[in-house]
Amino acid sequence: MQLVSVNIGKAQPINAKSGKSGIFKQPVTMPVDITRLGLVGDEIVDTENHGGLDQAVYVFGTPDYDWWAKELGREMPPGIFGENLTITELESQLYQIGDRLRVGEVLLEVTSPRIPCVTLATRMNDPKFVKRFAKAERFGLYCRVIEPGTVQVGDSVSVIRYRGETITALEMFRLFYNQQYTIDIVRKALAAPLHQGTRRDYEEILMALEADAEESG
Repeated sequence: MQLVSVNIGKAQPINAKSGKSGIFKQPVTMPVDITRLGLVGDEIVDTENHGGLDQAVYVFGTPDYDWWAKELGREMPPGIFGENLTITELESQLYQIGDRLRVGEVLLEVTSPRIPCVTLATRMNDPKFVKRFAKAERFGLYCRVIEPGTVQVGDSVSVIRYRGETITALEMFRLFYNQQYTIDIVRKALAAPLHQGTRRDYEEILMALEADAEESG
């Protein structure tokens, strides 16, 4: 696996709630420092829903890009989905929460799949794109930064699989939409190094499920 594009966005006007967005990423060729909060020089406007320690870096793979290019019938340049790092051979459906990616000097840890929002639909100039993105299940991966450092195009990428109890990114993505929560799957998810916002949501869901089970039991 290899890093084929490093993408940075500056805040630009967009027809969305925030009025501006950093989703318009552009590839850069120089080395870029990555801190615990993401790529230096990359702007995040909607900090309530994007960025932070658990969504510091968004990665997308060329196999998913190839699928989208065929689906949409057009060329898909790196960065169009708003990802920071574009990586060869990375298929987001095949990863689980807690898996790690060594990208050059940097060590990343998968925390969640990307859930699409209206900003992405606006970026793609397609009001129905959120539904298309959800149906496709080619979502890319949000990561926290375990070891900061510098990356640049051409860096090798290796995978370190998580060995503990966890949930796959695909399971988590589907749960968001189908809401088919069970005590077992939520407990399994909570054992993983989740995005903290999702952890809080799952803890509330588990409490409700256990309360229902106690009442019915």
